[in-house]
Amino acid sequence: MDTYDANQEPDPNAWLELDEGARIGLVVQYHRGHRPRTPRVRLHATFHVVVENQIAAQEPVVVDTLNRLRSEGLSRHDVVHAIGSVLSGQVYDILKRGNADAGPDPNETYATELRKLTAKSWQAG
Repeated sequence: MDTYDANQEPDPNAWLELDEGARIGLVVQYHRGHRPRTPRVRLHATFHVVVENQIAAQEPVVVDTLNRLRSEGLSRHDVVHAIGSVLSGQVYDILKRGNADAGPDPNETYATELRKLTAKSWQAG
């Protein structure tokens, strides 16, 4: 696998065979070619990669969210961004909280937030 297109699902096996750095590099290359002014492109690409990894691994709530948001009219790329926004919010909350409070299971919180996500809520920002 030598290219990435956010609007085309990569072959899951080929995607998962790449090392993480190669995956991030492909997503960076894609964004520089399609959106040359993507701020913090490596960080942006890292969240893309995490979401793509979850899709390739057939994580049920992520795949369900992808299919639901696509049926609501979002492009695949927009869905990856929408899911990535939920993921980044979860990461931010965990980092902000630190070790002071274990808090709720972050995987359950992530799943709950994905189930609530709609095309309309994503577009409203």
